[in-house]
Amino acid sequence: MVKISKEMIILFVIFAIVLVGIAILLGGSFYNSRNFVSMGFQIPEFGFLALAMSLAMLTGGIDLSIIGNMNLSGILAALILTNQSLLSTAGTTVTVVLAILVALLFGLICGALNGILIGYIRIPAMLATIGTMLFYTGVGMAITGGRGVVGFPEIFMLFGNSRFLGLPIPLLIMFIIFALVALALEHTVWGRSVYLVGNNYIAALFSGVRTTKTIILTYMIGGLMCGFSALILISRVNSARIGYGDTYLLQAILVSVMGGINPEGGSGKVLGVLLSILILQSLSSSFTLFAITPYARGLIYGLMLLIIMIVNYVYGEGSKRSLRKAKIKQ
Repeated sequence: MVKISKEMIILFVIFAIVLVGIAILLGGSFYNSRNFVSMGFQIPEFGFLALAMSLAMLTGGIDLSIIGNMNLSGILAALILTNQSLLSTAGTTVTVVLAILVALLFGLICGALNGILIGYIRIPAMLATIGTMLFYTGVGMAITGGRGVVGFPEIFMLFGNSRFLGLPIPLLIMFIIFALVALALEHTVWGRSVYLVGNNYIAALFSGVRTTKTIILTYMIGGLMCGFSALILISRVNSARIGYGDTYLLQAILVSVMGGINPEGGSGKVLGVLLSILILQSLSSSFTLFAITPYARGLIYGLMLLIIMIVNYVYGEGSKRSLRKAKIKQ
């Protein structure tokens, strides 16, 4: 049975308010099938990155390398997809399958490197992932020289541009993977360990939790999400470039926190993150219809993040004071 928390109910209410507000301001220009389908194709590439960020935050860390990981994985897949000798000898289908596997594998490897630096060597997550962000971006830049890799087989383009029963296939894939991760967090040893590590690392260590393994595995899963994001992005736009998705980092942090993930770790649900993604995508689409500039969007997202962090801090401090008073009375 799924438990609906107070925070989840608040998110549902916010989502409803956002939709009603957009309906009043934009009406039919927002609420039409063409716009919803467009949103359905845009959500997954960002949604996977937000999930990667949320998993890192659940352990009490952060992953600032998600964009670099996504772009590097996408570039490596793109180089395979545009290799004419491989296409002629192995065939299109084999080449596409190989490209998909390479993107997912390198996403995992990049995530594993983050996990080793943070979980095994014990470098603070922010410093470790800033370093790997620069490293992944530098490798991608060195490989491509800053140029885009374009011209993929048509069969690969179907991955990010096709529908099933009227719904975008990337969106269906995202929903399935979100559900699997949510179930894993609730019903597996790994999932319980993630919450324990994020809540109190030292206590988890002395309780017998394999903290290093948990952190490495969590960042590997996050890296895999970056691989999925890369595949969807490059198949949707028919190119791979090191500069894609620069605005997604701030949005991923915003979505995670807005979705109820505690930045200090130990609490939060995937359902909250999913609702937060839908809210932010609705806002983003309305910004496009209002012709709001990217700079103004960044300002709005930054203000939203600050407000949410302040509210969470005030609410958290109030809860702590209430708990202390209750203990004193006892």
